[in-house]
Amino acid sequence: MSHVPDRYARPEGPPGDTPAVRVTDLAVTAPDGRLLLRDASLTVRPGRLVALTGPSGAGKTTLLRAVTGILPPGTTRTAGHVDVLGHDVFALTEGDLRTLRGTRLAYVGQDPGSGLNPRMRVRSLVRELSADRSPEAVAALLSEVRLPTDAGLTARRPGALSGGQQRRVALARALARRPDVLLLDEPTAGLHPELRDEIADLLRHLTHEHHLAVAFSCHDPAVVERVADEVVELGGGGGPQGEGVPVPRRASTVLNTNAPNTEAGSPILEVRDLHVHFRGTPALTGVGLTVAAGSAVGIVGVSGSGKTTLVRTVVGLQRGTSGTVHLAGTALSTGLRGRTREQRRGLQLVTQNPLGALNPSRTVGAAVGRPLRLHRRCASGEVRDRVADLLEQVGLPPEFADRYPHELSGGQRQRVAVARALAAEPDVLICDEITSALDPETGRSLMDLLTDLRERRGTTLVLISHDLPLIADRTDTVTVLHAGRAVESGPTADLFAAPQHAATRALLGTPTPVARP
Repeated sequence: MSHVPDRYARPEGPPGDTPAVRVTDLAVTAPDGRLLLRDASLTVRPGRLVALTGPSGAGKTTLLRAVTGILPPGTTRTAGHVDVLGHDVFALTEGDLRTLRGTRLAYVGQDPGSGLNPRMRVRSLVRELSADRSPEAVAALLSEVRLPTDAGLTARRPGALSGGQQRRVALARALARRPDVLLLDEPTAGLHPELRDEIADLLRHLTHEHHLAVAFSCHDPAVVERVADEVVELGGGGGPQGEGVPVPRRASTVLNTNAPNTEAGSPILEVRDLHVHFRGTPALTGVGLTVAAGSAVGIVGVSGSGKTTLVRTVVGLQRGTSGTVHLAGTALSTGLRGRTREQRRGLQLVTQNPLGALNPSRTVGAAVGRPLRLHRRCASGEVRDRVADLLEQVGLPPEFADRYPHELSGGQRQRVAVARALAAEPDVLICDEITSALDPETGRSLMDLLTDLRERRGTTLVLISHDLPLIADRTDTVTVLHAGRAVESGPTADLFAAPQHAATRALLGTPTPVARP
């Protein structure tokens, strides 16, 4: 990894041991009176990296946003103080707060793709905020976050990037400001293990060598142990902060009577010789995928290998250049418009960044209820009860139906997205990194729910994840993507025990065999 020391000027901020950030006894209240944070405190000093941990919904994102001086819409600070670089952020004028955030304080949210202008290319997104706008400086920033600097990536728009690539572009934009304080919400979510460790090491380097004050939220204990100087736990051990996380209950035993007529073990989903190009640059090349009815299939590969592009093309959100997609033996149109309502119902995708997939003007109940009405899953008078049932299945209280996406944590939004997909009673449920924003216990409970759905209703699962133990534990077969190609596939246990391709061995950390002389 390249680190360029003189790119980061010594901060003008507090010298010595003076905190760059100090939050004292902060309380934040939702419009309905619920306490999102109570008596929350946080101290971040220059040259120190502080991790915020706790279950989904504990208030980690709310606390980070409070440091920026911008609370979630509708919420109110009812007690406490937030001091950043000697300023009370809630006492600053709008202009002074904008200057602070634009020059000395940088924040990268949990859904970074939603903060990237979809019409701008990567090079312009980074150059826009860079103190040094030269091509060399932009290339250095991209290299710093482990992104290639060739035109194949820098000319892409956010929609042509993987979730992990979007996250790193957002981090490059934050570093481009040369901030004194860096706030990151789940910065390593959705990254494969090697890249996750490299980004974690980059954060540690920036913190210690360049005297940045860094606070980040994280559900990954390995990352916290690897880099954090201090840990602040929210809502843990029955503490006062945040909300309790209900345990998802088992799915309804109602059988899926709309499942296609396929013999046991026969393919329900087939992808044949799929090619996808972005402005002439290949993103997928000749990819094939066979998914047996009722099975659980894993798709793995490094960030940018083509996993998200593959599943977006399968569900019709991305047009393929050539190749075919078959559902239960029927060839599907490459775009949503050419597919029947029943075909759209049969394939449901839960995306990596749920904030961009949920309509901000619709309540949770409206979002989850829409597929029930659209696909006629229940009578109109039963929709409200069915929505409550679906929310409980994914571990959310029924009263969440009245909330809006911005009132939820990232993990809660992810579970709403899962509930919405389940409402359609799909034949194939495709999940793109659905546990990356969840604490381990909630992630396990959600995976238990999906396993239960598979066993009781015959739902076929396709799981994309950088969590290789999860893939090993929850899937029957796995396909490895590398540089837009399917390089290896087979039974998960066999492939992980004896990987043949170098890309698979690198993912698993397996030594490359040395040929005997």
